Amino acid sequence: MSGHATQDGTMAALGRVPSGLFIVTARHREQETGMLSSWVQQCSFSPPQLSAAFAKDRWVLDWLTDGAPFTVNVVPEGEKKLVAHFGKGFGPGEPAFEGLEVMRESDTAPVLLAAHAYLNCRVTHRYDAGDHVLVIGRVVSGAVLHDARPATHVRRSGKHY
Repeated sequence: MSGHATQDGTMAALGRVPSGLFIVTARHREQETGMLSSWVQQCSFSPPQLSAAFAKDRWVLDWLTDGAPFTVNVVPEGEKKLVAHFGKGFGPGEPAFEGLEVMRESDTAPVLLAAHAYLNCRVTHRYDAGDHVLVIGRVVSGAVLHDARPATHVRRSGKHY
């Protein structure tokens, strides 16, 4: 075995843990926003749930309270427009969806029509996770929008590993 466990080496190894690429959208009353996210993962089969980690300084956490809607939009491989658009971040009140095709329903967060797939969720739990808050969402609906590859490695089915 080559390499020795050092702080730099440990952090380099931790950085090699693969993750997906997502746009998480949220709605709070008449306001809505979106953000680029990579720390999203399915965490339960029954009921279907996922976890999403948000830095504690993210203002959108004020919206993500019990029962609040959020949507996980799966970024398709090679989709640079969405990544660039949401990568800059949006402050409270800033329009996050200008120039994008969006589907809006009364009880969900915005769905990006350029996404590979989307999952509409409702917040069920929040946990302190160091410098992040882990938000657990129950998946209430979703669909695959385009025949594409997601910008991540995924399982063939959400029902088994």
